[in-house]
Amino acid sequence: MNTVELIKKKRDGKAFTIDEISFLVNHYTAGHIPDYQFSALLMAILLKGMSASETAALTNSMLSSGKIINLSSLKGYKVDKHSTGGVGDKTSLIIAPIVAATCVYVPMISGRGLGHTGGTLDKLESIPGFRTDLSLAKSITVLRKCGTVLIGQTKEIAPADKLIYSLRDVTATVESIPLITASIMSKKLAEGIDGLVLDIKTGSGAFMKSQKDSINLANSLIKTAKSFDKEVIAFITDMNQPLGNYIGNWLEVYESIQVLQGKVKNDLYVLSIKLAGAMIYLGKKAKSIREGERIAKQKIENGEAFNKFLEIVGLQGGDINYIINPEKYPKSKFVQKIRSKKTGFIKEINTYQIGMASLELGAGRRTKDDVIDHKAGIILYKKLGDHLKNGDIICELHSDSGTKLKSAEHLILESIIFSKTKPSLPKLIKKVIR
Repeated sequence: MNTVELIKKKRDGKAFTIDEISFLVNHYTAGHIPDYQFSALLMAILLKGMSASETAALTNSMLSSGKIINLSSLKGYKVDKHSTGGVGDKTSLIIAPIVAATCVYVPMISGRGLGHTGGTLDKLESIPGFRTDLSLAKSITVLRKCGTVLIGQTKEIAPADKLIYSLRDVTATVESIPLITASIMSKKLAEGIDGLVLDIKTGSGAFMKSQKDSINLANSLIKTAKSFDKEVIAFITDMNQPLGNYIGNWLEVYESIQVLQGKVKNDLYVLSIKLAGAMIYLGKKAKSIREGERIAKQKIENGEAFNKFLEIVGLQGGDINYIINPEKYPKSKFVQKIRSKKTGFIKEINTYQIGMASLELGAGRRTKDDVIDHKAGIILYKKLGDHLKNGDIICELHSDSGTKLKSAEHLILESIIFSKTKPSLPKLIKKVIR
């Protein structure tokens, strides 16, 4: 096959065959197609799109580029959750122990934060000693012992995705729905799962800003999963404000502990229960999603979820003393309260800017080589619909760099729009697609 002719074919809006997609993925992964040609191909896909059958074929080629974890020795259903990412989105830390406590296996391959969104791996690694780089053999051992494992993408898992994503990131082709679908599903299918719950974010802090785009992505992911005979439930959820009240790696672990102990029942708790309930249902431990939600609540109330989290942390090398006594965790050198300069109700929050403020404080990275300050971040005291008077505290900033506090403060104050009347609040869960 001729790479240039295939680029022309997609440029002209024509569909690839399965063999053509396999050729392109395999030859690029092997280094036989240079980056400049594959970049042109990615842009053609972004502009002209792919059919459902093309997307499934692309997913399969990326999946087949590496190992597929064989979990047949584990008797029971294996279910995972994938979120498209947002600010303060820490549900994986809460959901995994809840669902594992119901005897549903949760093999979870997660990613790192980049840009304004946080990453599950970075949050977990804020726990001293916690290892997310386990070998596949060790991962299966942990999964067998406690019902879940939380790791990063290894060299054996969908290596084509790793190469292609890096190229998408620098060629302005990240937003392509077929490419997003193949990237997500190739990794999730490699886990050896039976079912998948999707949390597709929409709003100012999401990659998909419009609900229409989020629904299109959800439908693409569902069609692709169905072509591999996997059960899927998708939730379209709001990201027009941070999820929960804590933003930043250890701060988000701390809030997750509070939720798992039943001490906090905010929007983070509500969404975690919904997602966990759907996973329990797909894992055949409940006859409906609603029954799954009731079981998820029970696992928090009876302490099983928190105990399972302790077990996970211990098996993956983390120091459980910080989970039992989170107040002993090291503190940031600088803590600054940000006060409102206006009076009124919070009408809008530019969640992207809140995420960038957290990054500025040291909680995120601008490049993959940046070192994260796990202590850094933001504690929100006020959210959408709350009333503030001039001088009231909006949030609290944590950082080891005093010079970064000023720029973070500017981003936060600029991100908030006030109104004189109490605004209507956005629905947390906008749509469920099955």
